Amino acid sequence: MANPQLSQSAYDKLQAEFTDLTTRGRIEVANKIEVAREEGDLKENAGYHAAKDEQGHMEGRIRQLEHLLENAEIVEASLIYTIVYDGDSDDMAERYMIGNMEEDAPDADVISSTSPLGAALDGASEGDVVTYDAPNGSLTVKVLKVETH
Repeated sequence: MANPQLSQSAYDKLQAEFTDLTTRGRIEVANKIEVAREEGDLKENAGYHAAKDEQGHMEGRIRQLEHLLENAEIVEASLIYTIVYDGDSDDMAERYMIGNMEEDAPDADVISSTSPLGAALDGASEGDVVTYDAPNGSLTVKVLKVETH
C-alpha cells in the first residue's frame, strides 16, 4: 500500500490532534472511568461502559493517526478539479480535490487518487474530457478548471 500523501497543513493538524488525544484526551477519559467506577456495580453502570467505549474509540483514532503520521509523504500542493458530467450544464459543476480523506478542501469533496474518478482525473488538464468506470456504468466528465490548493 502506498504511503498516504498529506499537505503540510493537514500533517500539522493531525499532529496536533495526536498530541491532544495522547495527553489531554487520555487523562479526561481516565477521569471519566474513575468517576464511573466510584458509582458502584460496574455490570450495570452505563457511565462506566460509555467511558470505556469512548476510550476504545479514542485509542483507535490514536493508532490511525500514528500510522498516518509515521508513513505520510508530504506533498507540496493538492489539485482541485472542477468538473461537469456529460449532459449537464456548467452551472451543475462539482469540485473534487484528489488527496487523503484527512485533508481540508474548501467547497470541494476529497476523493482518493485510487478511486475511479480520482484515477481518471489524475493528470487531466482544463478542457480535457475523461471517461471512467463507475459502479453504475461508464461516466464521462469534462474538466472545467484545475487549481492548486
